[in-house]
Amino acid sequence: MRNLVWAILSILVENKPGILFKITHLFRSKNFNIDSISVGVTENPEFSKMTITTIGDERQIDQIVKQLDKMIDTVEVKRLDDKKTVYRELVLFRVKISKASDSMEISNIANAFNAKIHDARKDSIMLELTATPDQIHNLQELLIPYGILDIARTGVAALQRAEN
Repeated sequence: MRNLVWAILSILVENKPGILFKITHLFRSKNFNIDSISVGVTENPEFSKMTITTIGDERQIDQIVKQLDKMIDTVEVKRLDDKKTVYRELVLFRVKISKASDSMEISNIANAFNAKIHDARKDSIMLELTATPDQIHNLQELLIPYGILDIARTGVAALQRAEN
């Protein structure tokens, strides 16, 4: 049985049209799934940073890192250690309100996760949470019984902690 691991990849690339396609095409060609992806311009507008999360065995992760590193438009590829990295994702949930008590119960759950409440209506409520993917999953599990009407997730953003 393969030992699957969750990996956070930080990829510094030249900020050029088509680079996102090239990176995602590499994943597809290796039959490798991307769990989340976020991309943004860095402090230098000539470069963008991609943060990709994926799951695979150590050999697969090493292979994809080596392939990414060989790409012409790639400046630097790092596999981030999740214990030495700050990583967060933003999620929005729209949750169904079926009875009067649901609103208070969902608000209590949101408060336990430090989630913000937006757009509270008679029939639904919207929650916003910035957290780790595990924390988002835990909140989602608690909201399922109420009925999740819609979800929007950003993808993981990550920075490695300073060495000192």
